[in-house]
Amino acid sequence: MFSGIVEEAAKVVALKREGGNLHLTLSCSFTDELRIDQSIAHNGVCLTVVALPGDGTYTVTAIQETLDRSNLGDLNVGDLVNVERSMVMNGRLDGHIVQGHVDCTATCEERREVDGSTYFRFAYSVGKDMARRGYVTVEKGSVTVNGVSLTVCNSRTDSFEVAIIPYTMEHTNFCRIVEGTRVNLEFDIIGKYLSRLMEVQSNE
Repeated sequence: MFSGIVEEAAKVVALKREGGNLHLTLSCSFTDELRIDQSIAHNGVCLTVVALPGDGTYTVTAIQETLDRSNLGDLNVGDLVNVERSMVMNGRLDGHIVQGHVDCTATCEERREVDGSTYFRFAYSVGKDMARRGYVTVEKGSVTVNGVSLTVCNSRTDSFEVAIIPYTMEHTNFCRIVEGTRVNLEFDIIGKYLSRLMEVQSNE
């Protein structure tokens, strides 16, 4: 479980395909604190550390289903990936409850500067079935974009906006998001549970 408070943007140093799997090797400041089998969110995708070569890098593996559902398959060497280690349960929940299970991708349709912050508009496509089950945004609700816990504004049926402050721009890969960039979305798990309960009750 994660909070959506990204620790830093790790750099991709190597990519290796093996069948339907993609092995990603990254470098970041806390590599020396990692251990094999530890869970880390990468652009919001929970992946397991499988190798620690000892050179300041670590390796995780994404299976084909993960690549199909997320933007990890778009990565190239040198790209930045938002990373967050799993939440410490005796700490403050500064973001919101994030599972690390990406629901779908969205595309950046607009990026604009407003009073010192940067606004991004993202468009996504989900079927009516998924929308009824809570795969939507709500005004002033929470959404996870590339692993970052954010507050929704201008929520519509197939798009929403978020405002990014300078600190977040500096410490995440939002600095590289432009029109046309694909990002990972995880909708609020509480909303999904409530929608599912309402669906079950209506069928009774």
